[in-house]
Amino acid sequence: MRSEEINGNIFYNGDCIAGARAHIPDDSVDLIVTDPPYGINGDRLHQHYNRDEAFVVDGYVEVPASDYGEFSQRWIQEAERILRPGGSIYIVSGYTNLYHILHALRGTHLREVNHIIWRYSFGVYTSRKYVSSHYHVLFYEKPGGDRTFNLESRYGTGERGPKNGSLNYRDREDVWCINREYKPGQAKNKNELPTELLVKMIQYSSNEGDLVCDMFLGGFTTAKVAVGLNRRATGFEISERVFDLKIAELRDTRPGWLLSTLRTPETGEPANRGRPWTETDREILVSRFAALIESGETKKRAVEILGSELGRGRWAIEKMLKKRSD
Repeated sequence: MRSEEINGNIFYNGDCIAGARAHIPDDSVDLIVTDPPYGINGDRLHQHYNRDEAFVVDGYVEVPASDYGEFSQRWIQEAERILRPGGSIYIVSGYTNLYHILHALRGTHLREVNHIIWRYSFGVYTSRKYVSSHYHVLFYEKPGGDRTFNLESRYGTGERGPKNGSLNYRDREDVWCINREYKPGQAKNKNELPTELLVKMIQYSSNEGDLVCDMFLGGFTTAKVAVGLNRRATGFEISERVFDLKIAELRDTRPGWLLSTLRTPETGEPANRGRPWTETDREILVSRFAALIESGETKKRAVEILGSELGRGRWAIEKMLKKRSD
């Protein structure tokens, strides 16, 4: 099996099942993010999508539908083996062979964390049924260790959005609306995951320096994003033509290139969160709130000001104000 090393990251041109068995040690990978072959004549999907494939690289290797169940069991068993205890795996799947992947997962010790729906803006046109415009993202963990989940890696738990909704809560809901990427005039793989989707998974489920593996590299987008977020990366691509093109692109990928594009979450904890209220605290709260309202501030803004002044969370302040008014 041929391999290429780039900045200490090793990528393999060959079958992921035999390749992982030969080259990836037990319990060595922190995170797997992968998008396995369709198993639905994916080499001819453009006929359904009515899209121009002039810039799609030849060499997509499909798995026959009749072999998909056994194939899924074999590669998922390898994924389980190489994950460290506490490691996470995200598997992107359409619905046609979803039951094969779920069956394979149930034959392992991997444990479901979430079944995420990724909704995108462009589906296959239909006239006699509803349009399919989503994929399934199966988020599982390997028991036995501490699973990485960076709760405030993207939004602080106290950050509020329109209508005072929690940005952190909304970002962690299990339906993700993320558009596909279109790259007119650029060489691309048959089906590439969007950068935004990969950034989200890798931010939440790994740390800088962790090892991220993609069992089916395809367009190498998982590897590019992992490197861009200062993670280590490895993986497998069976097509020689795709591998040669994408490994050349990866050589031009600068480690950490995505870090400057990430937003900085507001994660500061209120200084007095959890501390019991004294009677003096309550008197200050009530008198200061009344003064702010009298000065023309809205209730929402008054609560924000009080949170900053008193070192308390919004819910604690609103709860105490309600108690004092009862």
